[in-house]
Amino acid sequence: MLFHILHMRKVLYMPQTWLSLIMSLPTQNSTARMRVWRSLKSLGCVALRDGVYLIPYGVEIKQILDNHLQDVCDSGGSGYLLAVDATDKQQSETLKRLFDRTADYASAIEAIKQFRSTLKGIEEGAARRGINRLRRELAAITAVDFYPNQARDQAMTALLGAETEVESRFSPGEPRARPEAITRCDKTDYQGRIWATRQRPWIDRLASAWLIKRYIDPKASFCWLAKPKDCPKGAVGFDFDGAEFTHQGNKVTFEVLLASFGLQEQEPLSRLGAAVHYLDVGGVPRPEAAGLELILRGARASADSDDALLKQAIKTFDLIHAAWLQELKADL
Repeated sequence: MLFHILHMRKVLYMPQTWLSLIMSLPTQNSTARMRVWRSLKSLGCVALRDGVYLIPYGVEIKQILDNHLQDVCDSGGSGYLLAVDATDKQQSETLKRLFDRTADYASAIEAIKQFRSTLKGIEEGAARRGINRLRRELAAITAVDFYPNQARDQAMTALLGAETEVESRFSPGEPRARPEAITRCDKTDYQGRIWATRQRPWIDRLASAWLIKRYIDPKASFCWLAKPKDCPKGAVGFDFDGAEFTHQGNKVTFEVLLASFGLQEQEPLSRLGAAVHYLDVGGVPRPEAAGLELILRGARASADSDDALLKQAIKTFDLIHAAWLQELKADL
């Protein structure tokens, strides 16, 4: 009978998910308090309340926290290191969100963007010191990103783009990695074409179709496919598996089109690309994304065909693009 109970416990046992350090230090020992706090922050712990810290379970992390607990006790304090599990899936997801590093990645991407804007006016030494600093800052974020998402991929792609630009500027003869192997296309080969994509288009396909009409092929016509295999011979496919232009690396189709036709350096288009990326696959939030999604949802609800939806979407993107152009001119 005892064996049966022990066996059942073994079957029902679930691995612990979290480590919680609960500690108390004398208020007068500010040096030890600051030392432990800085170390816990560098590990990626989050504070549930004063003196209660949480981090995903890991053998190495447990050893480090054991050492911190000993430090707390040696400094006149007390504490416990507990292995705990969430009560259910919902609570587990809530705890995971405490470790979301999206805001940190957004700051890193902005820093990379600012760095690239200064490259033309600085010397090689300063540029290389700058890129090394950005590498360290991003590495510090990824080291404590226990549940990575699209935001990390975006930040890594942004850093790789900056590294490539530095190498291109100061070491043009050296071989270097490319962010993605995207082939540069000649617009003259894509005039008056039929562009085919999946029917019932949404954010990425609508924005891509707008980009095609406004910047690549003004006389383009669009074919909405029930299945990708229905793509007409000679049509240019986009945003479906096997299409000529579709997701590549960390880029959504709109961003791939920007890179393919050399449009990624235009600030309003790059800004729109970031919003489309977020709405299509997630990542770093954009302040304009919610409004854009709401308008397009309204257009989709009222349109009686994909052509009608695209017509409304083109008006929306035209207005957004015009507003951003105006902002850009005002800043100059």
